Amino acid sequence: MEIREADVHDDATTRAFHDVEQAAARHDRPHALLRTYDALLSSWRNPSAYHRPSPLVAVVDGSVVGIADLGFSLQDNTHLADLEISVLPTHRRRGIGHALHEEATRRRVAEGRTSACGEVYADPGSDSPGLAFATAMGYRSVHVEDHLLLPLPATPPEVDPAGYEIVTWRGRCPDEHVEAYCEMRTRMNHDVPVGELDLEPVEMTVERLRTGEERTGRAYDSVVAAARRTSDGVFGGYSLTYLPHGTDHAIQDDTLVMPDHRGRHLGTALKAATLAIVRAEHPERVAIHTWTDPDNHAMYRTNTRFGYRPVERMHEVQLKD
Repeated sequence: MEIREADVHDDATTRAFHDVEQAAARHDRPHALLRTYDALLSSWRNPSAYHRPSPLVAVVDGSVVGIADLGFSLQDNTHLADLEISVLPTHRRRGIGHALHEEATRRRVAEGRTSACGEVYADPGSDSPGLAFATAMGYRSVHVEDHLLLPLPATPPEVDPAGYEIVTWRGRCPDEHVEAYCEMRTRMNHDVPVGELDLEPVEMTVERLRTGEERTGRAYDSVVAAARRTSDGVFGGYSLTYLPHGTDHAIQDDTLVMPDHRGRHLGTALKAATLAIVRAEHPERVAIHTWTDPDNHAMYRTNTRFGYRPVERMHEVQLKD
């Protein structure tokens, strides 16, 4: 077995990496929502000022049988490395995952990173190979979220956001809203539950937002709904949905209501607005996915009203030197 860094500009290597990622996840997780090959290439082949990938492959008899998706934040959380390891089901229990983890750890330490974190999933009522492996490697589950699924088409609950208008856009945020949108995105980063995860909230600047929009737009369409108070034009919340290119699924990402605007059913109204656009403009989508902390009772109730149901539990795991 050979462990080496993946050449992100080599088509055969990147395709093999993606094939292992897909096969490993689909073997363990029937409801896995996985990145497309185009999304993988876009993240690797377009350098970012905020993140640097350092992917590894395990090669046996000339074939890639295991991968380590290793990466480093460059401007925030510089004590961390993000890491996820996958091994083909036919090649497990041969030390391949352990060898990938050892090499990833060596590289992480060389970068001066004192901690690693990643995500693993557990299906209800069954064992999780990923969680068992992470625990064996010394990681601890520090935060959990339920992966929720809503089959489409679906009819959103009716709600009247009295005193607010819902503003929507696709892709790039209009210049006239960008400052308010960045403020809400920063608030989201501070408010989102992270359990015991050692992670510093990211400040969303206009520059960072525009960079993210440009990079994300290569592999995803996006829909944003924002609630604006009619009396003074102040924004009180937003909801963001992604539509990966080349798939028939959608991702309900952030939904935030600012503290002074809560208790007015804005979260429901915002989710309903993005869902209506997905239904009208992307009828090929058959399901929408979201993730919610089970202790976030208000958001969990909102998602339940829409018809979302839990299909697996995501564990954020972390190891500290």
